[in-house]
Amino acid sequence: QVQLVDSGGGLVQAGGSLRLSCAASGSIFSDNTMGWYRQAPGKQRELVAGIISGGSAKYADFVKGRFTISRDNAKNTVYLQMNSLKPEDTAVYYCFYRDNRQYWGQGTQVTVSS
Repeated sequence: QVQLVDSGGGLVQAGGSLRLSCAASGSIFSDNTMGWYRQAPGKQRELVAGIISGGSAKYADFVKGRFTISRDNAKNTVYLQMNSLKPEDTAVYYCFYRDNRQYWGQGTQVTVSS
């Protein structure tokens, strides 16, 4: 079983920065993908970024150049550094871990004011 605890959300003005963290416990393997989705009110959950152990990362087009995902395999933790935040980035951000199924964190609210 895998448990994920994500944190770091909050309220920030447009142009500001936040850093999200997700600590995983249980049967974690560094070769499996970890990352972040987000869900805004009235919208479907969408992929933000994912990363595997070698550091290979994939980003949604709407965050390229602004967000950076990183992973500390020794701590089973994944981070999302979010810079140049925009009001449209407002959403609940969910950490995920994927092996033969997908596990989710509880979500952390990010609110960007204009």
